[in-house]
Amino acid sequence: MIALTVNGAEREVPDGATVVDLVADVTGRDLTAEGAPADGGRLGVAVALDAAVVPRSRWGRTPLAPGQQVELITAMQGG
Repeated sequence: MIALTVNGAEREVPDGATVVDLVADVTGRDLTAEGAPADGGRLGVAVALDAAVVPRSRWGRTPLAPGQQVELITAMQGG
C-alpha cells in the first residue's frame, strides 16, 4: 500500500495506483484511462500532485508515490 495525503487527510492506495485510480475511488465513478467518466457524463474535477496540476490526459500515466500531497478540486455551480 502507498500512504499519501489527499485534501489534507491521510489515505492509502494500492501499490501501482495512478491518479485516475485515486480519482475514481474518491468520486465513486468508473473512469477511462484518460480520466473521462465511463458513463459519458461530466466529472468536474482537477488534480494537483505535490502542488503541480496534472492534466487529465496524463492521469492514467501518472503513478502515485508514498508521501505525495494530492489535492482534488471539484467544480461547484452557484455563487
